Amino acid sequence: MDKLIHTALRWRTLTLLLAALLALAGLRAWFQLPIDAFPDISPTQAKIILKIPGMTPEEVELRVVRPIEQELLSIPKKRMVRSVSKYGIADITLDFEEGTDIYWARQQVSERLSGVMGDLPAGVSGGLAPITTPLSELYMFTVEGDFSLAEKRRALDWTIRPELRTVPGVAEVNALGGEVQTFEVVPRPERMAALGVSMSQLRQALATNNSNDGAGRMLVGETSLVVRVEGAVRTLDDLRAIRIEAAKSGSGRKVLLDDIATVRHGARTR
Repeated sequence: MDKLIHTALRWRTLTLLLAALLALAGLRAWFQLPIDAFPDISPTQAKIILKIPGMTPEEVELRVVRPIEQELLSIPKKRMVRSVSKYGIADITLDFEEGTDIYWARQQVSERLSGVMGDLPAGVSGGLAPITTPLSELYMFTVEGDFSLAEKRRALDWTIRPELRTVPGVAEVNALGGEVQTFEVVPRPERMAALGVSMSQLRQALATNNSNDGAGRMLVGETSLVVRVEGAVRTLDDLRAIRIEAAKSGSGRKVLLDDIATVRHGARTR
């Protein structure tokens, strides 16, 4: 201590300069110190959300949740597995030990989930939920203006939502409400019966006539041109022009979709 005091008194200017630098560093750290009134003390967590249309909670628990939980039990650093089964929805949550890397945890869950998805009933959809915690903030907003519900939904899906997802800290942007435009095909049973067209033939015609396909290449001198066939439906007239082979139309004549069904614009369930 005597040597320290003697050195400080001998080099007064240097001592004062170091003290000033230390004070400035402390002041800078004070302004940049992250202070949160509600610190996130939740553990590392991965959540799986699956949709199974038409299944009761008992069926969801037996045929979906239980096989997935058994597959997830072998994940290292796992602390707890819990689930909630609802009508048509399975919600499975995994808590990991403190300090576990969230991306490593999600990778482990994703690998095991992909391994068991093939054994689940047909029609199961979904997967890992966004990286959020129980203390994450939820912000809700509405799109206002003198536009139709379909136009507002298009603006939200194709303009606003992509921009918001690039903001740092935003885990997910979910769109609710509005009208998502669809093409609706309403069969006319009496016309289908008269022409001998079954519902399976109608579905097959819609599936096979709504896709683009490649047709090889064509050489023009030293240039190779890619040839493709554009068959995807873009307008209602494209749907109306789809041909279906009818059993009772005579000589295998093909009828148009417009002859056996009503084609119109619609919207998904809000």
